[in-house]
Amino acid sequence: MRKSLYVLLLLGISFSLSAQKIEHTSSFRDMKSASYFRFNYDNDYFASADKNYTQGYQFELALPFFEKNPLNFLFLKPKQTEKLYGLALEHIGFTPDDYVSREIQLGDRPFTAVIILKSFLVAKDTVNSSRLTSSLGLGMIGPGAFGGEMQRSIHEATGNKIPYGWRNQIENDVVINYQLAYEKQMFRYADFFSLQAQSELQLGSLFTNASVGANATLGLINNGFSSAKNKNKFQVYVFGQSVFRLVGYDASLQGGLFNTKSVYTISSSDVKRFTGQFNYGLILRSKTLYVEYTRTTTTPEFKDGDAANWGGIKIGYRF
Repeated sequence: MRKSLYVLLLLGISFSLSAQKIEHTSSFRDMKSASYFRFNYDNDYFASADKNYTQGYQFELALPFFEKNPLNFLFLKPKQTEKLYGLALEHIGFTPDDYVSREIQLGDRPFTAVIILKSFLVAKDTVNSSRLTSSLGLGMIGPGAFGGEMQRSIHEATGNKIPYGWRNQIENDVVINYQLAYEKQMFRYADFFSLQAQSELQLGSLFTNASVGANATLGLINNGFSSAKNKNKFQVYVFGQSVFRLVGYDASLQGGLFNTKSVYTISSSDVKRFTGQFNYGLILRSKTLYVEYTRTTTTPEFKDGDAANWGGIKIGYRF
């Protein structure tokens, strides 16, 4: 599989979106400010489950000061676009269905934890109603991401079953991931409905994949592709987002790209190469506050795997 990954890297997959679990740069989530903080939290508890992608959280901060970030030379910065610079600290965890057993759960996904510090840049073209996002994530997969300690402490505090299977988790390895995402508004009706096409490419030691999709919003909305001040001081709208993905490599299933000593991983032949994902939710916004509730379902990601479901909340504040 590693040879296949290098082939994909050389080919540069041209149709691309979203293998990262916490998505925060789509137009319907635009904060309409160069300075904001947002907390993003996912948990399968919202879907009455406790397996697959079990929890994730992200601290997201955007400031004009981050224009001085030395990593920005790696990002695409088209001329005559509005630039948004930010950093995000992200932590995600995955478990099999039986997370209590100390034994390896053959045929199910391995225990996995990942922590990443991500630098990102969003270039908004207000003339052509499009957005180009570039990001670089650096971090670690494995015990060093303290996923087991976190889940155990949460389950102890809430009186749930203690997860003992983390001793079989994917081993420590470096995470380096680069992402490009493009979004284009296809149709808009006043301040009530909009439809966007989107695509994304990810290359790296955590996720290598490409996807295409679309998203739509319905309700009282402002234009996420405009630089004009918000016409509506208060917004409330629902959104739907579908994504179809071609998977090249998934370290959360297959183990680290460089460290191959994990006691249990999903073999390359058992990874599903084509997957689908659907996100939907409700967003409330005022002049300074952002609140979102979202639900997600995905098709199985490996042979004999189940569809995964989770929910999430996002709370943001504009400076």
